[in-house]
Amino acid sequence: MASDFALSVPDELESALRLKAVHYFVTKRPWLDLYGVNVRPVAPVGSVSRKPYVDPALIHHCLPDELLFEVFARMSPYDLGRAACVCRKWKYTIRNPVFWRGACLKAWQLSGVVENYKIVQSKYEGSWRKMWLLRPRVRADGLYVSRNTYIRAGVAEWKVTNPVHLVCYFRYMRFFPSGRFLYKNSSQKVKDVAKCMNFRASKTDCVFRGHFTLSDDQVEAAVLYPGMRPTVLRIRLRLRGTTAGANNRMDPLSLVTSGVDDNEANNPDEDILGVVEGWQDDESHNPDVPAVSHRRGLRPFVFIPFEEVETSVLNLPVEKMDYFVPG
Repeated sequence: MASDFALSVPDELESALRLKAVHYFVTKRPWLDLYGVNVRPVAPVGSVSRKPYVDPALIHHCLPDELLFEVFARMSPYDLGRAACVCRKWKYTIRNPVFWRGACLKAWQLSGVVENYKIVQSKYEGSWRKMWLLRPRVRADGLYVSRNTYIRAGVAEWKVTNPVHLVCYFRYMRFFPSGRFLYKNSSQKVKDVAKCMNFRASKTDCVFRGHFTLSDDQVEAAVLYPGMRPTVLRIRLRLRGTTAGANNRMDPLSLVTSGVDDNEANNPDEDILGVVEGWQDDESHNPDVPAVSHRRGLRPFVFIPFEEVETSVLNLPVEKMDYFVPG
């Protein structure tokens, strides 16, 4: 039997007491509600990052991003590399693959568009900029110059002395993405030869036209010397660079001159490289012009951009040039 003094507790009060007792056993974790919510960090009061960023460059206020993109699209890859050093905005804008894709397709246009797409996906992780920096290519924005010297005996005017002369001459090569190139042997300086290294040059300038092929880092080129005894010059080169993407050196591997029949090649504009592609180094098709392999004087070719031809060290006198010409 229940006691008469038992306290009757209402149902609302009993549920409230139970909820209060539960709070002693359950630990509150309010940070659990922040899971999945991106909270922007707040910079310390007074710091520079707490202030709103305003671009101080006047060119970014006057020039929209669309026009800036069009300016970059008309710049050469080497000018893009210089422009990327201006500011952070230009650096990340120039990393757009559109700029480098156009440069790569133009530089390796002989490979074809489909082949270039396969190469960039298989070897360079789909990055056109990486392909531009790592894949060997011949540069078309300047001249490759090889400085060569030899000693020639002079005329002895007195019995006491026997004079000799140090003769210096240059081999110039200018390549084009289409597979054509220009070749010239001359003792003239770079600043004088650069003016006539074009397809409009006359025969008096002694600029000869030829064709070349590029396989990995191997360059094979051939040029035809026309005349009474046509002569073919075949040269094999290995392409390298002093820095990544420079491609500013060519090491001669072989240089062969041989005779050619008039029926085989009589036009300097035809693909002479395709005619002599299967020839041996000692093969000549003209008995009056035997094949000669030139082993001496094969100095490396140094690349000089057109904007540096006036200030190049190759314009110095011979006695001063030996101290500055790189190998």
